[in-house]
Amino acid sequence: MQKVKYSLPISQRVYLIAILKGMMVTGRHFLRNLLRPGQMPTINYPEIRRKYSSRFRGLQILTVKENGELRCTACMLCATACPAACIHITAAEHPDPKVEKFPLEFNIDMLRCVFCGMCEEACPVDAIRMGPTYELANFDRSDFIFTKEELVKHGNFTQSKVKHH
Repeated sequence: MQKVKYSLPISQRVYLIAILKGMMVTGRHFLRNLLRPGQMPTINYPEIRRKYSSRFRGLQILTVKENGELRCTACMLCATACPAACIHITAAEHPDPKVEKFPLEFNIDMLRCVFCGMCEEACPVDAIRMGPTYELANFDRSDFIFTKEELVKHGNFTQSKVKHH
């Protein structure tokens, strides 16, 4: 019986070489971080917080007027513009006859939100903004559905960016 010499084709041999090179890079970084932990590019969160720009756009907030009422007029433009369809508004008739309607319910499902800012851009009365808060952690899925009261609590802004005549 003749012995068959088995060798890998060149495409498979090059692939193994690439895997070995990748493992060497990973091992080198592992040893470097293990021996010199002070030079690791990490921060000790939550004790030390990262500084973000003042232009950072985080979790959504609902703004209020100077008299404390919600700025939102339940026009549904933010819900229409949202590509993830995570904003749900239920409109109701306002008790004041000068105001047409207001949001009875205003919910945002943060698990579906992609933080694109389209809701902020679509709002004609500056009722919804992307606020400075960036921490979003909970243990239950239902805690990620933010209600109208929670959205007002996150940022209580009264000054509008929209110029009124």
